[in-house]
Amino acid sequence: MNKKILSLLGIIFIFFFINKLYASEKFAFIDLNYIYSNSKVGKKIINETQKKQKIINKEFKDFQKKLDEEKNNLMSQKNVLDEEELKKKLSNLEANLKNYNQILSKKNKDLADFQNKHKNEFIKTLNKTLEIYAKENSISLIFRKENLLIGKNNLDVTKDILELINKS
Repeated sequence: MNKKILSLLGIIFIFFFINKLYASEKFAFIDLNYIYSNSKVGKKIINETQKKQKIINKEFKDFQKKLDEEKNNLMSQKNVLDEEELKKKLSNLEANLKNYNQILSKKNKDLADFQNKHKNEFIKTLNKTLEIYAKENSISLIFRKENLLIGKNNLDVTKDILELINKS
């Protein structure tokens, strides 16, 4: 009987000892979207991207309006123009549309490249900041908040990281 009690106490002791070992690891999580949208660098990237997108949208609307006017003008002259002249003008109109679609695609690609380039630079800066923060605060793992189901609020270091990003 004493052996059973001693074995049971030994198992309980080992269980609590192992838990204490693992409890020394520190974990944290951050909200990357919050940091990106509220940091100085992130806001700058977002504003520049929005400005470029507005310019592209305005150019598209202007071109669409011009194209509609040309199309309406051409349709109003449909009965006046001979068939060859009408086909020629329609062909020109289609060529302009195809050319503009290529230009628009290039501008959208350039905008996406701009955004990706700056986001990647932001991520590099963020990773350096996270490494330093983790080392200084003895944190073993930092998770993305989006990947967690539940966590204690005291493990959220988003605001600390945001302050460090804004300083750098």
